[in-house]
Amino acid sequence: MSIEMNTEDGLITVTNEVIAAIAGGAAIECYGIVGMASRSQIKDGLAEILKKDNFSRGIVVRQKDNRLDIDMFIIVSYGTKISEVAHNVQAQVKYMLQQALGLEIDSINIFIQGVRVAKN
Repeated sequence: MSIEMNTEDGLITVTNEVIAAIAGGAAIECYGIVGMASRSQIKDGLAEILKKDNFSRGIVVRQKDNRLDIDMFIIVSYGTKISEVAHNVQAQVKYMLQQALGLEIDSINIFIQGVRVAKN
C-alpha cells in the first residue's frame, strides 16, 4: 500500500517501504539501539540484526486514511533502560516522519526482540 498526497503541483505517492526506511533510519540513530530485528519469529533464540537496506523487514506500516500505525522490532544494548530507549525511539520516529512527509502518526509500537552486549 502507499499514501497519496495531492499538492498544487501534482500527486505524490509514498510507499510503505519508504516510510519504513525513514522510520528505521531514525530509530537506529537513537542511543541504546543495536539495530533493527526481523519481524518474523526469532529462530533458535537469536534475533537477526538487519542491514540498512532491509529495514522494511523489521517494520510494519499500517495505514487508515492518512494516519499511520507503525510496529517496530528492535534490538537494544545491554545495560540501557529499555523503557527509556523505547520512548526515545517513538519520539524520534514520530518527529522524523512528520518532518519528512507531513504524516500524522496514530501509534508507534515498539517490540524488543533482543538485548545485545556491546563489543569493545
